[in-house]
Amino acid sequence: MTVIDPDTQAGWVAEAETEVDDDAEDMPLSLRLSIADTLTLGNATCGFMAVYFTTTGILIPHLTGSNESGMARNSAATAVILMLLAAIFDLCDGLVARKLRSSPMGAELDNLSDLISFGLAPAYFVLVYGMVADDAQQKVSAVAAIVVLLAVVLRLARFSCVTMKDGMFQGMPSPFGALTVVSIVLLELPFIPTLLAIIGTAWLMVSRVEYPKPRGVLAVAMLGWIVAAMGLLAAWAFDAPAGQLLLQTGCALQIVMAATIPLFATARRVNTFRDNRREARAAQLP
Repeated sequence: MTVIDPDTQAGWVAEAETEVDDDAEDMPLSLRLSIADTLTLGNATCGFMAVYFTTTGILIPHLTGSNESGMARNSAATAVILMLLAAIFDLCDGLVARKLRSSPMGAELDNLSDLISFGLAPAYFVLVYGMVADDAQQKVSAVAAIVVLLAVVLRLARFSCVTMKDGMFQGMPSPFGALTVVSIVLLELPFIPTLLAIIGTAWLMVSRVEYPKPRGVLAVAMLGWIVAAMGLLAAWAFDAPAGQLLLQTGCALQIVMAATIPLFATARRVNTFRDNRREARAAQLP
């Protein structure tokens, strides 16, 4: 017969329950998805579906000889709308993470999701453009697509390693870069200007130009711009009156913003540099 000491058993039980409670407290923090993580996974899903619609609605009909231009237009609009929706998820998951507790996986999930939605999806869009456009060159477009993908990879890797001052990004944010790339393609410029503009956008993503983080009023303005862009794409997809003109206007505005923000940032850095030199000279005067 086994003899059990009541005092000793109570101690064992208390210690075992404490260990279980500690594990229960530790495991959810490292494994449970937060609300922000769920939004980040929505970002990745939208990026994957953008690749799906680009393949099934644009590439496959082109390879099979189908001339359904309406289907290609709808699929292109759907793919870009999904990238825009991914940008909304990316904007919201950061806001939610700052308000609520996020899991330790949040930063890694965000980078991986951004790579799919703002690296792979726009690069694949450029690649397919090089295969279906009349004046495009497939091999050159493939190189441009690789440049876009690698630019996003390098930008996300640097974001994880470099500490910037609060409220600023170094290099064009990948969602903004992805939307600029697809806007360049949708604008239907000649092949060479399109190629140069895409490579220029990729360079801006890995540059040291400072971009403000979308917070407060800027976040609301960006959200409004994304929703407006979705409306323009929907009007174009359903062949609404002046839909083509509206889409081209929206794409042109996106490209203008991508080009002017670095100019303002450079001008601000030059003014700051001049002010610092003036202060240094004034300090050296007797």
